[in-house]
Amino acid sequence: MKKKTIIALILAIALTLTMLAACGGSGQDSGGPKTLVVGATVVPHSEILEFIQDRMAEEGVTLQIRTFTDFVQPNLATQAGDLDANYFQHVPYMNNFNAANNTDMSPVFAVHFEPLGLYKSRTESLDGLSDGSIIAIPNDPTNGARALNLLEATGLIRLRDGAGVMATSLDIVENPRNLDIRELEAAQLPHILPDVDMAVINGNFALQAGLEMGRDSVAAEDKDSISAQTYANYIVVKEGNEDDERVQTLVRVLNSNEVRDFINERYQGRVVPVF
Repeated sequence: MKKKTIIALILAIALTLTMLAACGGSGQDSGGPKTLVVGATVVPHSEILEFIQDRMAEEGVTLQIRTFTDFVQPNLATQAGDLDANYFQHVPYMNNFNAANNTDMSPVFAVHFEPLGLYKSRTESLDGLSDGSIIAIPNDPTNGARALNLLEATGLIRLRDGAGVMATSLDIVENPRNLDIRELEAAQLPHILPDVDMAVINGNFALQAGLEMGRDSVAAEDKDSISAQTYANYIVVKEGNEDDERVQTLVRVLNSNEVRDFINERYQGRVVPVF
Protein backbone atom coordinates (compact mmCIF):
# COMPACT_ATOMS: atom_id res chain seq x y z
CA MET A 1 0.00 0.00 0.00
CA LYS A 2 1.34 3.41 -0.95
CA LYS A 3 2.36 5.86 1.74
CA LYS A 4 -0.21 8.48 0.63
CA THR A 5 -2.99 5.88 0.73
CA ILE A 6 -2.03 4.85 4.29
CA ILE A 7 -2.01 8.47 5.47
CA ALA A 8 -5.41 9.11 3.89
CA LEU A 9 -6.82 6.00 5.57
CA ILE A 10 -5.49 7.07 8.98
CA LEU A 11 -6.98 10.53 8.59
CA ALA A 12 -10.35 9.07 7.61
CA ILE A 13 -10.40 6.77 10.67
CA ALA A 14 -9.41 9.64 12.97
CA LEU A 15 -12.18 11.83 11.56
CA THR A 16 -14.76 9.07 12.04
CA LEU A 17 -13.71 8.51 15.67
CA THR A 18 -13.91 12.23 16.38
CA MET A 19 -17.44 12.43 15.00
CA LEU A 20 -18.52 9.41 17.04
CA ALA A 21 -17.04 10.88 20.21
CA ALA A 22 -18.82 14.19 19.63
CA CYS A 23 -22.16 12.44 19.19
CA GLY A 24 -21.65 10.24 22.23
CA GLY A 25 -20.90 13.21 24.51
CA SER A 26 -24.17 15.02 23.96
CA GLY A 27 -26.88 14.82 26.60
CA GLN A 28 -29.40 15.02 23.73
CA ASP A 29 -28.18 11.87 21.94
CA SER A 30 -31.41 10.17 20.84
CA GLY A 31 -29.71 6.79 20.79
CA GLY A 32 -28.95 6.59 24.49
CA PRO A 33 -29.92 7.88 27.94
CA LYS A 34 -30.42 11.64 28.14
CA THR A 35 -28.79 13.72 30.88
CA LEU A 36 -29.96 17.10 32.13
CA VAL A 37 -27.58 19.06 34.35
CA VAL A 38 -29.29 21.67 36.53
CA GLY A 39 -27.60 24.11 38.91
CA ALA A 40 -29.47 25.03 42.08
CA THR A 41 -29.02 26.49 45.53
CA VAL A 42 -29.51 24.04 48.37
CA VAL A 43 -32.75 25.01 50.12
CA PRO A 44 -35.35 24.53 48.77
CA HIS A 45 -34.29 24.26 45.14
CA SER A 46 -31.99 21.23 45.28
CA GLU A 47 -34.38 19.44 47.63
CA ILE A 48 -37.25 19.86 45.17
CA LEU A 49 -35.09 18.61 42.30
CA GLU A 50 -33.95 15.61 44.35
CA PHE A 51 -37.59 14.73 44.93
CA ILE A 52 -38.19 14.34 41.17
CA GLN A 53 -34.99 12.53 40.20
CA ASP A 54 -36.63 9.10 40.09
CA ARG A 55 -39.58 10.40 38.09
CA MET A 56 -37.20 12.04 35.62
CA ALA A 57 -35.41 8.71 35.23
CA GLU A 58 -38.75 7.05 34.44
CA GLU A 59 -39.16 9.66 31.70
CA GLY A 60 -35.76 8.69 30.25
CA VAL A 61 -33.76 11.65 31.59
CA THR A 62 -30.97 11.42 34.15
CA LEU A 63 -31.23 14.55 36.28
CA GLN A 64 -27.87 15.70 37.62
CA ILE A 65 -27.99 18.41 40.29
CA ARG A 66 -25.07 20.73 40.95
CA THR A 67 -25.43 22.82 44.09
CA PHE A 68 -24.23 26.40 44.44
CA THR A 69 -23.95 28.79 47.37
CA ASP A 70 -24.05 31.98 45.30
CA PHE A 71 -26.28 33.48 42.61
CA VAL A 72 -23.59 34.37 40.06
CA GLN A 73 -21.90 31.11 39.11
CA PRO A 74 -25.08 29.22 38.13
CA ASN A 75 -25.92 31.80 35.48
CA LEU A 76 -22.36 31.98 34.17
CA ALA A 77 -22.22 28.18 33.96
CA THR A 78 -25.56 28.09 32.14
CA GLN A 79 -24.37 30.72 29.68
CA ALA A 80 -21.17 28.74 29.07
CA GLY A 81 -23.07 25.48 28.50
CA ASP A 82 -21.71 23.73 31.58
CA LEU A 83 -25.28 23.64 32.92
CA ASP A 84 -28.37 22.91 30.86
CA ALA A 85 -30.56 24.95 33.21
CA ASN A 86 -30.63 26.50 36.65
CA TYR A 87 -33.18 26.95 39.40
CA PHE A 88 -32.69 29.62 42.03
CA GLN A 89 -33.81 33.02 40.72
CA HIS A 90 -36.75 35.25 39.93
CA VAL A 91 -37.14 37.19 36.71
CA PRO A 92 -36.14 40.65 38.02
CA TYR A 93 -32.81 39.23 39.23
CA MET A 94 -32.32 37.41 35.92
CA ASN A 95 -33.03 40.55 33.90
CA ASN A 96 -30.58 42.60 35.98
CA PHE A 97 -27.96 39.87 35.63
CA ASN A 98 -28.38 39.73 31.85
CA ALA A 99 -27.99 43.50 31.58
CA ALA A 100 -24.92 43.61 33.81
CA ASN A 101 -23.13 40.56 32.40
CA ASN A 102 -24.14 40.52 28.72
CA THR A 103 -25.77 37.10 29.13
CA ASP A 104 -29.04 35.88 27.66
CA MET A 105 -30.82 33.84 30.31
CA SER A 106 -34.47 33.03 29.64
CA PRO A 107 -37.22 31.93 32.08
CA VAL A 108 -39.05 28.70 31.29
CA PHE A 109 -41.30 27.69 34.20
CA ALA A 110 -42.31 29.29 37.49
CA VAL A 111 -42.05 26.71 40.28
CA HIS A 112 -42.41 28.39 43.65
CA PHE A 113 -42.50 31.57 45.67
CA GLU A 114 -40.70 32.07 48.98
CA PRO A 115 -42.89 34.45 50.97
CA LEU A 116 -41.37 36.90 53.39
CA GLY A 117 -42.72 36.46 56.89
CA LEU A 118 -43.04 38.96 59.71
CA TYR A 119 -41.57 36.95 62.59
CA LYS A 120 -42.28 37.77 66.22
CA SER A 121 -39.70 38.10 68.96
CA ARG A 122 -39.89 40.52 71.88
CA THR A 123 -43.44 41.38 70.82
CA GLU A 124 -45.88 38.51 70.28
CA SER A 125 -48.60 40.17 68.21
CA LEU A 126 -49.30 43.08 65.88
CA ASP A 127 -51.54 44.65 68.52
CA GLY A 128 -48.64 44.48 70.97
CA LEU A 129 -46.44 46.78 68.91
CA SER A 130 -46.15 50.15 70.60
CA ASP A 131 -44.60 53.56 69.93
CA GLY A 132 -40.98 53.06 68.89
CA SER A 133 -41.09 49.25 68.51
CA ILE A 134 -38.20 47.98 66.40
CA ILE A 135 -38.89 46.06 63.20
CA ALA A 136 -35.92 44.84 61.16
CA ILE A 137 -36.21 44.38 57.39
CA PRO A 138 -33.78 43.33 54.62
CA ASN A 139 -31.55 46.12 53.35
CA ASP A 140 -31.34 45.08 49.68
CA PRO A 141 -33.68 46.94 47.31
CA THR A 142 -35.75 43.93 46.20
CA ASN A 143 -36.47 42.38 49.58
CA GLY A 144 -36.62 45.75 51.30
CA ALA A 145 -39.47 46.79 49.02
CA ARG A 146 -41.22 43.48 49.60
CA ALA A 147 -40.88 43.93 53.37
CA LEU A 148 -42.38 47.42 53.26
CA ASN A 149 -45.30 46.18 51.19
CA LEU A 150 -45.87 43.42 53.75
CA LEU A 151 -45.87 45.96 56.58
CA GLU A 152 -48.38 48.02 54.62
CA ALA A 153 -50.57 44.93 54.08
CA THR A 154 -50.69 44.42 57.87
CA GLY A 155 -51.81 48.04 58.36
CA LEU A 156 -48.66 49.07 60.25
CA ILE A 157 -47.58 51.68 57.70
CA ARG A 158 -48.84 53.28 54.50
CA LEU A 159 -46.71 53.76 51.40
CA ARG A 160 -46.89 56.41 48.73
CA ASP A 161 -49.39 55.43 46.03
CA GLY A 162 -47.65 53.57 43.23
CA ALA A 163 -44.50 52.70 45.20
CA GLY A 164 -45.07 48.99 44.56
CA VAL A 165 -42.03 46.75 44.09
CA MET A 166 -39.73 49.79 43.99
CA ALA A 167 -40.71 51.03 47.46
CA THR A 168 -38.09 52.36 49.87
CA SER A 169 -38.32 53.75 53.38
CA LEU A 170 -38.62 57.20 51.79
CA ASP A 171 -42.01 56.12 50.43
CA ILE A 172 -43.52 55.70 53.92
CA VAL A 173 -46.18 58.38 54.25
CA GLU A 174 -47.87 57.11 57.41
CA ASN A 175 -46.28 55.38 60.42
CA PRO A 176 -48.83 55.91 63.20
CA ARG A 177 -46.94 53.87 65.80
CA ASN A 178 -43.60 55.52 65.01
CA LEU A 179 -42.10 52.11 64.35
CA ASP A 180 -38.29 52.05 64.23
CA ILE A 181 -37.76 50.27 60.90
CA ARG A 182 -34.14 49.14 60.64
CA GLU A 183 -32.61 47.87 57.41
CA LEU A 184 -30.09 45.04 57.88
CA GLU A 185 -28.41 42.32 55.82
CA ALA A 186 -31.10 39.72 55.00
CA ALA A 187 -28.99 36.73 56.05
CA GLN A 188 -28.39 38.25 59.49
CA LEU A 189 -32.04 38.85 60.35
CA PRO A 190 -32.67 35.45 62.01
CA HIS A 191 -29.59 36.02 64.20
CA ILE A 192 -30.65 39.46 65.43
CA LEU A 193 -34.31 38.49 65.92
CA PRO A 194 -33.95 38.31 69.74
CA ASP A 195 -32.79 41.95 69.76
CA VAL A 196 -35.80 43.44 67.97
CA ASP A 197 -39.56 43.31 68.39
CA MET A 198 -40.15 41.69 65.00
CA ALA A 199 -38.27 41.07 61.76
CA VAL A 200 -39.24 40.48 58.15
CA ILE A 201 -37.27 37.40 57.06
CA ASN A 202 -36.86 35.64 53.69
CA GLY A 203 -38.29 32.15 53.38
CA ASN A 204 -34.94 30.45 52.75
CA PHE A 205 -33.29 32.10 55.77
CA ALA A 206 -36.31 31.26 57.92
CA LEU A 207 -35.98 27.63 56.82
CA GLN A 208 -32.31 27.52 57.72
CA ALA A 209 -33.04 29.06 61.14
CA GLY A 210 -35.83 26.61 61.92
CA LEU A 211 -38.52 29.28 61.99
CA GLU A 212 -42.00 28.07 61.12
CA MET A 213 -44.61 30.08 59.29
CA GLY A 214 -47.64 30.48 61.54
CA ARG A 215 -46.01 29.28 64.73
CA ASP A 216 -43.31 31.95 64.70
CA SER A 217 -44.80 34.55 62.36
CA VAL A 218 -47.64 37.04 62.62
CA ALA A 219 -48.02 37.78 58.88
CA ALA A 220 -46.69 36.69 55.50
CA GLU A 221 -46.83 37.65 51.84
CA ASP A 222 -49.89 36.21 50.15
CA LYS A 223 -49.65 33.86 47.17
CA ASP A 224 -51.69 36.36 45.15
CA SER A 225 -49.67 39.41 46.22
CA ILE A 226 -47.70 41.58 43.82
CA SER A 227 -44.53 40.06 45.28
CA ALA A 228 -45.66 36.51 44.53
CA GLN A 229 -46.43 37.46 40.96
CA THR A 230 -43.09 39.23 40.55
CA TYR A 231 -40.66 37.08 42.52
CA ALA A 232 -41.57 33.49 41.71
CA ASN A 233 -38.48 31.28 41.27
CA TYR A 234 -38.07 29.92 37.74
CA ILE A 235 -36.36 27.17 35.84
CA VAL A 236 -34.00 29.24 33.66
CA VAL A 237 -32.05 28.32 30.52
CA LYS A 238 -29.83 30.03 28.02
CA GLU A 239 -31.99 31.75 25.41
CA GLY A 240 -32.74 29.36 22.56
CA ASN A 241 -32.90 26.26 24.75
CA GLU A 242 -36.45 26.74 26.02
CA ASP A 243 -37.84 23.95 23.83
CA ASP A 244 -35.06 21.45 24.57
CA GLU A 245 -36.79 18.08 25.02
CA ARG A 246 -34.99 17.43 28.32
CA VAL A 247 -35.99 20.83 29.70
CA GLN A 248 -39.60 20.29 28.70
CA THR A 249 -39.51 16.91 30.45
CA LEU A 250 -38.33 18.71 33.60
CA VAL A 251 -41.18 21.21 33.30
CA ARG A 252 -43.73 18.42 32.78
CA VAL A 253 -42.51 16.48 35.83
CA LEU A 254 -42.41 19.58 38.05
CA ASN A 255 -45.88 20.66 36.99
CA SER A 256 -47.64 17.90 38.93
CA ASN A 257 -49.80 17.35 41.98
CA GLU A 258 -47.05 15.23 43.52
CA VAL A 259 -44.56 18.09 43.47
CA ARG A 260 -47.17 20.57 44.68
CA ASP A 261 -48.03 18.31 47.62
CA PHE A 262 -44.35 17.76 48.42
CA ILE A 263 -43.66 21.50 48.59
CA ASN A 264 -46.72 22.19 50.71
CA GLU A 265 -46.09 19.36 53.15
CA ARG A 266 -42.33 19.81 53.50
CA TYR A 267 -42.15 23.59 53.81
CA GLN A 268 -45.44 24.38 55.54
CA GLY A 269 -46.01 27.74 53.88
CA ARG A 270 -42.40 28.92 53.84
CA VAL A 271 -42.24 27.84 50.19
CA VAL A 272 -45.42 28.10 48.10
CA PRO A 273 -45.99 26.40 44.72
CA VAL A 274 -47.24 28.78 42.05
CA PHE A 275 -48.13 26.30 39.29
